[in-house]
Amino acid sequence: MFEGQPKGLYALALANTGERFGYYTMLAVFILYLQANFGFATGTASGIYSTFLMMVYFLPVIGGIAADRFGFGKMVTSGIIIMFIGYMLLSIPLGAGTPAIAALCMALVLIGLGTGLFKGNLQVMVGKLYDAPQYADKRDSGFSLFYMAINIGAMFAPTAAIKIMEWAQASLGVSEEESYHYAFAVACASLIVSIAIYYIFSGTYKHVLVNEGKKGAAAADGAQVKELSKAETKERIVCLCLVFAVVIFFWMAFHQNGNTLTLFARDYTQTMSEGLQSMAFDVTNLVAVIFIVYGLFGIVQSTTARGKGIGAALTLLAVVFLVYKYMSLEGSIEVKAPIFQQFNPCYVVALTPVSVALFSWLNKKKKEPSSPRKIGLGMLVAALAFCIMIVGSMGLLDPIDQAAAIENNQNPARVSANLLITTYLVLTFAELLLSPIGISFVTKVAPPKYAGLMMGLWFAATAIGNQLVMIPGFLWGWNVSLPVIWGVLAGICLLSALFIFSIIKKLDKVSE
Repeated sequence: MFEGQPKGLYALALANTGERFGYYTMLAVFILYLQANFGFATGTASGIYSTFLMMVYFLPVIGGIAADRFGFGKMVTSGIIIMFIGYMLLSIPLGAGTPAIAALCMALVLIGLGTGLFKGNLQVMVGKLYDAPQYADKRDSGFSLFYMAINIGAMFAPTAAIKIMEWAQASLGVSEEESYHYAFAVACASLIVSIAIYYIFSGTYKHVLVNEGKKGAAAADGAQVKELSKAETKERIVCLCLVFAVVIFFWMAFHQNGNTLTLFARDYTQTMSEGLQSMAFDVTNLVAVIFIVYGLFGIVQSTTARGKGIGAALTLLAVVFLVYKYMSLEGSIEVKAPIFQQFNPCYVVALTPVSVALFSWLNKKKKEPSSPRKIGLGMLVAALAFCIMIVGSMGLLDPIDQAAAIENNQNPARVSANLLITTYLVLTFAELLLSPIGISFVTKVAPPKYAGLMMGLWFAATAIGNQLVMIPGFLWGWNVSLPVIWGVLAGICLLSALFIFSIIKKLDKVSE
């Protein structure tokens, strides 16, 4: 899986890991902060949350256009600096008045703009690494590894947010409302690490930036840039836009993890856990499971005795650690709503080698699905995830009634944490089929002179989907029943899958 990849992949992936750790630390508690600090209603908080996500993913269009003209490297650096200022402003406790709201809005705009300059352009740089002939067949697996690195940062983010808030409350005596700002400050520190990695290891990827801004310049490492006719260029852009249309609805569904799924975790999921289940809420246990997965892969895939031995040792140590942690369990633990957001990135990191190995095996047998087919399958799997939520939510009170019952200490029915844990697992399968593969598809199909713009439009589609995240939030605030809310999400995923498969031949043609 790691063999044969360009060295620049790891530098760019780790730079992105630092930035994503800060972003997801902030996002893990953001909607809860809006309600706790400002007292916003669920609908208002959901609207702010989804609008922020929209900005984060729409502004890469501007970043892509700027990069096509001024260079990807310059835009990446500018983006990190602007993001840093935004997170710093968000980390200052200003209360809940008008100045605080104004500062919040300014911070969100800066974070969105900085991310727009950084995120998409960094991924275009990754794509350029694979323009060289010797790396061309590694593009999908390379983006899967890049995506895995993103999620390493995201995996630790919820725990970091919770722990820094608990420390601030216990050690510094600050209120819950003020402690959120300490979680936001973590993002500032993570960006310092990110920019350091980006520059220290710049020698591994600088060749893709050598000819930036020069018309007709040769591609990196001697790769030949195919000249496209106007008809071919138009066909590729149309096909990409059709994929972007589907991506809108995937992200509308997927990013409920920070919206209605977090509200479900807070209001409908059991707040205490014990035994084996409680181990899932300790991120160190999840890391041990990941080590087991990678250790087993080392045993199976390594061609040397030394490699197999390292894999076996890694697996054994992780198993011993988990057994020790299980034997040390005492009583039950409190489960806080943001912690559920650690499961998706954990699953991504654990399942990426499984995904890469599966598709490599299918590729050898000439049976690997094309990138567009993987995207369609991802939409089907996403629909399945929300079908699980439909079944698990039957018989529960509607959202407003549940909130009233909790406020009146009536102890309304709550479900096992396993429902959300399972749902996040299925959503992760969908994400691995769609997100890294979709990004790879864009870098492969996009006409060379529009590479930045096309990657920007990928994120613009994501942005529209993120804006639509508010719709289930409004349904929640209108006291619509839970099965209906989840049913809407399952339905749009299913319809999107059917659309992709209806145009699959056209998409497969341009990706050949």
